[in-house]
Amino acid sequence: MTLRSLIWLELRSRPWAAVSNSLAILLGVAALVAIRHVTVYSEREVSDQLSQLGANILILPPEATLQDYYSADQNGATIPEEVVSEIYLAGLTGVEQVSARLNVPANLGGRDIILTGILPQSELTAQNAWQTTALFAAPKAHEGCTKAKLDSTALASPASLVTHRAIQDLKSDELVVGADIAEQSAFSQGDSVKLLGRSFRILGILPTTGTVDDSRVFAHLHTVQEASSSGPVCNAIEVIGCCEDAAGSLVPALRKLLPKTKVVTIAQVVQTQVGVNRLMANTSWFILAILIVVGGTSLAGAIAANVRERRREIGTLMALGATPRFVQRMFLGKACLLGLTAGTFGCLIGLAIAILAGPSWAGVTVKVLPGTSLLAVVIAGGLSVVSAWWPARTAARLDPCLCFQEI
Repeated sequence: MTLRSLIWLELRSRPWAAVSNSLAILLGVAALVAIRHVTVYSEREVSDQLSQLGANILILPPEATLQDYYSADQNGATIPEEVVSEIYLAGLTGVEQVSARLNVPANLGGRDIILTGILPQSELTAQNAWQTTALFAAPKAHEGCTKAKLDSTALASPASLVTHRAIQDLKSDELVVGADIAEQSAFSQGDSVKLLGRSFRILGILPTTGTVDDSRVFAHLHTVQEASSSGPVCNAIEVIGCCEDAAGSLVPALRKLLPKTKVVTIAQVVQTQVGVNRLMANTSWFILAILIVVGGTSLAGAIAANVRERRREIGTLMALGATPRFVQRMFLGKACLLGLTAGTFGCLIGLAIAILAGPSWAGVTVKVLPGTSLLAVVIAGGLSVVSAWWPARTAARLDPCLCFQEI
């Protein structure tokens, strides 16, 4: 009989032993693959948000709690709208854009939505230019900026609400609708709708972002304030600095200027998610260590027990001419096959868990990472061979004569 046929015969004759021997490796690989996939895609999501948002800074009410960046303005508390003018009049170096936001619940076409009030940059520019002239003060020039300053053309399209978090012009009777709401309600540009007892015209439809902005409707800040009777307030103010180090120099200045608010950088906003990612990454390495120790020990013990049970069979093979190398390769081959099989099934289970649980577990869409999956299977196979090496070596050293003397 060939080496391959002997291995298959052994596995077919003891199927449950093979399953139990490789169960620890299967579960370890499944957990490792699932956690690594979710961690990698969660880290990519945070990285993408940071790269898109640049050196943004959030100004929130002091009682607001930090949440995901895109929903940080849904805190319920408010701060005066005049804070926007205070920021501009302070002439802080590095301030490129300031955008106030106010969220109120509303109903559009029988569907509950979040209506977000925003102040167009054209009105901010005119307002602050008049106030600056009246006060005979001029904002400080931007110094040391490596990022190009935004101009009105970059904010002309409604899509700038996605790319630059602001819009240049927005009339009091105009709306910008998120992608999900537009799709669900079959809205299109130019449609007339009723909202908060007023008539509005849809200025544009936002592209899909994968964030809460997809389920929002944007209107003029003052219109939202008047319709909701909330007064001249907002839930959050976003500040975008034109300097790469704005978050370092601008945040302390803003905190000093606005002591009754909470000033945080984007890094602080996503700090919780980054911490979770780090915890998950460390957990994956911990599981890898458990896989090596528990899975390796379990398989090594099982192979050693199998060697003790089959001493007479091993002695018979050696008496028929099998070499010690052949016997050693037989046990190593069996261990490798068990490891690769358990690793493959564990990888598939882990991928299924990550793909199904990723959106609810970490809020990210998970796709297959071929390199990570292949590496997990290779680790399982290699671990099995290493764990079985000493028992296989012990089997190869058995004396056929002593084996036949055993009862």
